[in-house]
Amino acid sequence: MRDSYGRNINYLRISVTDRCNLRCTYCMPEQGIESKRHMDILRFEEILKIVKAAEKLGINKVRYTGGEPLVMKDLDKLIYETSKLPGIDDIAITTNGMLLSDMASDLKKAGLKRVNISLDTLNAAKFKSITRIGNLEKVMESIDKCLSLGLEPVKINTVLMRGFNDIEFEDFLNLTRKMPIEVRFIELMPIGEGIKIYEKSKMSFMELLKKHPELKQIETQKSSTAQLYKLSGAKGKIGFISPVSCKFCDDCNKIRLTSTGTIKPCLHSKEEIDLRQYLNNQDMLTNVLKQAIYNKPLEHHLAEEKTSRSSKMMYQIGG
Repeated sequence: MRDSYGRNINYLRISVTDRCNLRCTYCMPEQGIESKRHMDILRFEEILKIVKAAEKLGINKVRYTGGEPLVMKDLDKLIYETSKLPGIDDIAITTNGMLLSDMASDLKKAGLKRVNISLDTLNAAKFKSITRIGNLEKVMESIDKCLSLGLEPVKINTVLMRGFNDIEFEDFLNLTRKMPIEVRFIELMPIGEGIKIYEKSKMSFMELLKKHPELKQIETQKSSTAQLYKLSGAKGKIGFISPVSCKFCDDCNKIRLTSTGTIKPCLHSKEEIDLRQYLNNQDMLTNVLKQAIYNKPLEHHLAEEKTSRSSKMMYQIGG
């Protein structure tokens, strides 16, 4: 359906948990987070009720995120039940890749179409440092596994940070020469733990483009958040996502569901609508969701305010 500004909202991102098996410095506190009670987290059958209501309103794309979605038992069953809904034609996950290699086959059989894998460095020591407990080899295995299974396009989400991975840009470029992947550099956002390093680490992708004129821009779908570029003869692509410096609110087509049952019509808005009280009345649930979509805010104000208005951390909202 369309919101009050005429945008077609057809994409639902669902955080199934705020737990994660990594502790990335811009996302998660080093000590981790206090585990929520089981009763405070949406059960998979409750998530499906919300997805069914969203499907009635024109949602046809669903992405399961976290935290880290693969730490949740039976995610493949949730994906399978989602795939049976006639209006849903695209199911994806965003994952850190640590558990993906072992689970990818079952997830594809369940109905998974695509994966986004978070990967901020190709240097094993730096990977261990920024994730605090991660293993780069496991992530690379997951990328290879997904490609072998045909879970394409495999998209790599790389948060661009000055002095950390901007100096690895050519390494990522070389990865696209030989692999049919899309490496997407995402601007660091002033939200959650990212606020602590934002001023020191923020940078624009235009700095990278000026150094690499060999990258040629290619056509991008209107609803895409990434501006895409490619090296001549490369199998893969490079994308740039700029939510701060070049926000794409005019074409935003998504809403977000948190693991505690609230809808966030905008990632950086304070506004959240609690759906849990309507889960036993499908008609009312659909109507409340309809109003949330219709009243989606026009835009965020990151560039002007230098911080997100969201009261939640990124690991509570999902990538």
